[in-house]
Amino acid sequence: MAEITIRGITKIFPGTRQPAVNNVDLHVAEGEFMVLLGPSGCGKTTLLRMIAGLEYPEAGQILIGERDVTDLPPRRRKIAMVFQSYAVFPHLTVADNIGFGLRMRGEDKATIRRKVERAAELLQLEPFLARYPAQLSGGQRQRVAVARAIVMEPAVLLMDEPLSNLDALLRLHFRAELKKLVQEVKATTIYVTHDQVEALSLGDRIAVMRQGEIVQCAPPMEVYDRPATEFVGSFIGNPPMNFLRGRLERQNGRVQVAFGEHALHAPPALAEHAGRDVLIGIRAENIEAVTQPAPEALPARAEVVEPLGSHLLVTATLGDQLVKLLTRTDFPAQPQQPIYLRPEADKLRWYDMETKQELASV
Repeated sequence: MAEITIRGITKIFPGTRQPAVNNVDLHVAEGEFMVLLGPSGCGKTTLLRMIAGLEYPEAGQILIGERDVTDLPPRRRKIAMVFQSYAVFPHLTVADNIGFGLRMRGEDKATIRRKVERAAELLQLEPFLARYPAQLSGGQRQRVAVARAIVMEPAVLLMDEPLSNLDALLRLHFRAELKKLVQEVKATTIYVTHDQVEALSLGDRIAVMRQGEIVQCAPPMEVYDRPATEFVGSFIGNPPMNFLRGRLERQNGRVQVAFGEHALHAPPALAEHAGRDVLIGIRAENIEAVTQPAPEALPARAEVVEPLGSHLLVTATLGDQLVKLLTRTDFPAQPQQPIYLRPEADKLRWYDMETKQELASV
């Protein structure tokens, strides 16, 4: 295992003005599972390819352990990479695919056999070692690609959306297998995905990227519960975090945020921001819905009611703003009928309207 340190890495592709990766700093601890998460084009795969040595940065430094590998070719970085496509050799058996890198490295046959069998055991591929890729399912082929990477016993394991070609049920199953595998092999891992569920379930930490920069890097539940920006809250969560427009005011010695004729109490720490327009972030599961007026409940109107098995997803209007909330399946919500919304006060997040950044004093 080895830690990874990235300092000021920048990548600009020819013919473009906007950097694909812009002055990124990141530290991945030894044995950590780091997820790079973001929408298409945010720079996460480019950053991964620079760590792998497949792209060369315009500026910055990459260290694996204490070695500066910025100028080293991929083969000298002690890394292994799993690509989005399976990239298995169709003319080789599963055993030969897994052991390919070991043969290129000049390992003896007994060592190759032992390491291949161990990797096949970890990936549950022992019954398929004599088969060819055409005789395997998509999930089995992806496991072959992962086995081929871990059999090299790399200091660093890099994965570029390895589950994106699998169907939903297979992805769910393989995700659990992958998490268990990485814990067993204890490899320092960087995993690229645009799937927030993968990021939340797999990562020790998540680095959320946007337009070539890391906008938040934190443990999964911190990213989910306390998104640093409106973008992070909007990108992570299904449904995404609600963001309501309001204005902070002082009334009778208290701080509140006004929604037309109605208001919510705000934390006293926000008194210094009185008079400022803000965004109030709240997750759908942190809004209680009631059918009658109640203290701290805002009057709204149900617009769409969607049964989702274990709960209802209700889209409501609060003045001229839309709000999504999750409630119990027996809640008597009907389209075009009034309901009352009571957000959990300690789950409210406060953001500056202009910068979209969380207000630092909260």
